[in-house]
Amino acid sequence: MPTCLITGITGQDGAYLAQHMLQKGYRVAGLIRRSASSDVIGERLRWLGIINDIELVDGDLIDISSLIRVLQKIQPGEIYNLAAQSFVATSWHQPLLTSEVTGLGATKMLEAIRITGGGARFYQASSSEMYGLIQEPEQSEKTPFYPRSPYAVAKLYAHWMTVNYRESFGLHASSGILFNHESPLRGIEFVTRKITDGVARIKLGLAKELPLGNLDAQRDWGHARDYVRAMALMLQQDKPEDYVIATGKTTSIREFCRIAFSYAGLNYQDHVVTRSDLMRPAEVDVLLGDAGKARTKLGWVPETSLEAMVAEMVDADLARHRARAA
Repeated sequence: MPTCLITGITGQDGAYLAQHMLQKGYRVAGLIRRSASSDVIGERLRWLGIINDIELVDGDLIDISSLIRVLQKIQPGEIYNLAAQSFVATSWHQPLLTSEVTGLGATKMLEAIRITGGGARFYQASSSEMYGLIQEPEQSEKTPFYPRSPYAVAKLYAHWMTVNYRESFGLHASSGILFNHESPLRGIEFVTRKITDGVARIKLGLAKELPLGNLDAQRDWGHARDYVRAMALMLQQDKPEDYVIATGKTTSIREFCRIAFSYAGLNYQDHVVTRSDLMRPAEVDVLLGDAGKARTKLGWVPETSLEAMVAEMVDADLARHRARAA
């Protein structure tokens, strides 16, 4: 049975990837760090009904000794590094932690692979935020980077270290430059989940308004369930490479609000209010990905439309709030 190790397995992408790899017949192990919130840490895995099908192992990306021990114990053939301090807004308040976990953490995992010599294939979760102040209208693997947040800078460091270990030590190491991808498992701090949760609360009479920041920022939004398929496909290739994963369509936060509120029979203009304290210090105005390479080499295409994804998210948040009220 092939074995994979997923860091960040309790996050949105980690949970969907674990589900996908189980369906492919893999033994799935997940790296989890010690937490006082251990009783709720597997919420997403429970949501998908797979928490009893995976093996959780203690470790931390900032502690290379724990990574070496985990690799020696699990002996994975594939490693997916999805763990990070992944909320852009928090990275301005916690830049050192973000640098340590999101940036150096990836390097420590790469070094642990090199030291143990197990030959595991490595996937690094790179981010479209690395493009930042965009240098081209549509971003591909060849577009120059211009990060605009501590999070994006840390991701860019991890991205280039992955390239360096691939070229210096011959590791089968690939990066997926993933554009924004959402789902019912998205953290409540992210704007898309904040919107769908707000829609649910307003629909059920639990709130009257939804405060947001910049409504004009535009993102290329896909479904996380589609994007984890691309991750797995990258590590099945004979040659490790980097790939942009995106839908090729961009949508403003304002339009996302319109779709979500309309699905619930509401008008977003009656409920959404903008607040200056929710604006980013340095905004990334537009991101639009060119996933032509992934289509050609991986045979990957997104399967879930934006409208279907938003509907799924609103339905899930309505179900959550109704369950809490029961």
